[in-house]
Amino acid sequence: MSKFLTQGQIQQFDDMVKHAYQEQAMLRKTIRVKTGVVGNQYKFPTMGKGLATARIPQTDVIPMNIQHNRQTATLTDWNAPEYTDIFDQQKTNVDERRELAFTISGAIGRREDQLILDALDAASTALTVATSVGGADTNLNTAKFRETKKLLDAGSVPRTDRYFIIHANNLYGLLGDSSAITFDQNAIKALVDGEINKWLGFQIEVMGDRDEGGLPIAAGDVRTTYAYHGGARGTTGFAVGIDFRTEVNYIAEKTSWLANGLFTAGGVVIDAAGLVEVSCDET
Repeated sequence: MSKFLTQGQIQQFDDMVKHAYQEQAMLRKTIRVKTGVVGNQYKFPTMGKGLATARIPQTDVIPMNIQHNRQTATLTDWNAPEYTDIFDQQKTNVDERRELAFTISGAIGRREDQLILDALDAASTALTVATSVGGADTNLNTAKFRETKKLLDAGSVPRTDRYFIIHANNLYGLLGDSSAITFDQNAIKALVDGEINKWLGFQIEVMGDRDEGGLPIAAGDVRTTYAYHGGARGTTGFAVGIDFRTEVNYIAEKTSWLANGLFTAGGVVIDAAGLVEVSCDET
């Protein structure tokens, strides 16, 4: 096999990796994203509330003095490299490339999710739901969903684009709550597929254990899950300097190709008023 890859072969690898990446990343679609950031920081602007005042004829208007603020996302660099031996390529078919692409994209996708989870964990929100809601030391249940919805509704958070990020263990608890499968539509989905994709206005995203960290869990098996307002005007921002891309280079000393996935990004909670921390006891 020649040690020189054609541009067409490199492009084929790049396209394959990006396709797999889109399938595995979970959270980017739920938040606001700013791409093409130059530098290692990006400041997401925020604008406070305004209050209308009564008009008094023939007097000067009074400015609302709306507060403006900025929340800073710090970007960090990440790599997901792996060698593929030119001799091994002679002994295998194209599936080796496909599996390598899947591995690289999965590593990048999970790291991107972790940057978002870390931003949620670092935020200081006054909106919390304790393990005692719905019973003493309980896992995720309908009562916790109702309490979370009440907190966001009371803060005038938009009722659209709401997301709830939970662990597979929390879904297990929710599926054991008869209230979650009371209505026909939810019951069919939960009983046939073992899934509850939407409940009380929240789109539910379920993740499992992650080597990157995943959803934080404290002593006593108490897991922190997050409900938030998402979308383009949501509570969390994700700044991207170098969007996920691949490089394929021949390393003569290794007589191998080095395939590397890389990206630069960082997350930050812009407005903690749209974020609720929900504690779930998985014991």
